[in-house]
Amino acid sequence: MAFPEDVLTEDEHVVLHLHPHWKALIRPVAVLVLAIAAVVAGVLFLPSGGTGSVTLAVIGGLALLAVMILAVWPYVSWRTTHYLFTNERVLLQHGVFARERRDIPLSRVNDHSMSQQFVGRVLGYGTLTIESAGERGQSVLHDVPKVDRVQTKLYELVEAFHDRHSLGDGELREILSERDKSAGA
Repeated sequence: MAFPEDVLTEDEHVVLHLHPHWKALIRPVAVLVLAIAAVVAGVLFLPSGGTGSVTLAVIGGLALLAVMILAVWPYVSWRTTHYLFTNERVLLQHGVFARERRDIPLSRVNDHSMSQQFVGRVLGYGTLTIESAGERGQSVLHDVPKVDRVQTKLYELVEAFHDRHSLGDGELREILSERDKSAGA
């Protein structure tokens, strides 16, 4: 379930690789604990044999079903959701059986903002909104851990990308002077 490295270009490297905040796992863990407690209580308090065994089997089956639907599936969903920030782009990927991936080149990031509710500030997560040029416009990343640091890192990545791919004043003067020399020759 790790993010495949083969989607990266030759000169691209991962700066941040995140999953949604761990708070998404609170309910799955609670369901698992309650399911185990129900089965243990059934073993301890139901009479052995007869209707007690049938009731225990029903409790066990319902507990297994609840764990699969309410614990395993959310965990797998959480684990297969990736927020990847590289020196070239932002990749957003999610999906268990079917996969959806969105690439936002850093050159197209127009704006980014973050928001946190009170609980998010306490637990350290929030929502990051990335506005990009193109037809899809906005990408909203929910439950981003340490969203304030992620937004700062995104700003740094965008600025570094623009610095690498734009001319400085000295370089522009040099190109213009070479052009003037070759035009005068």
